Amino acid sequence: MDLRKLKTLIDLVAESGIAELEITEGEGKVRIVKFSQTLQPVPMSYAAPVAAAAPAAAAPVAQAPAAPVGHQVKAPMVGTFYRSPTPGASPFIELGQSVKEGEPLCIIEAMKLLNEIEADKSGVITEILVENGEPVEYGQPLFVIG
Repeated sequence: MDLRKLKTLIDLVAESGIAELEITEGEGKVRIVKFSQTLQPVPMSYAAPVAAAAPAAAAPVAQAPAAPVGHQVKAPMVGTFYRSPTPGASPFIELGQSVKEGEPLCIIEAMKLLNEIEADKSGVITEILVENGEPVEYGQPLFVIG
């Protein structure tokens, strides 16, 4: 089955109210199951207030990391992210490299199948957000094209 058709089916399941979709095309068969992880309540513990001996200095405020600026290329499936076509080979792309729409960026291995992920926009790779060999989730940002 064509990767674009598979992505379209995944998007349809994600946006619809159905929980599962199974399609047979020729000898191939695809089953897409939507699930959600229910958040479990975290037990709260309360400590008695403690009086400070001296006024405390202002603690630095931690800032949330800034969202990447540019077009994000997201994972069309769950699997393992690989930057190169084979172990030991040079990566498909490097940081700062220009890419054209349709050019391969990486591979995601899912169920022993190697799926080439292509650029869906032309531009320059400004960020690589995943390390080689890391697991990725559906919709997880992989690259930023500026």
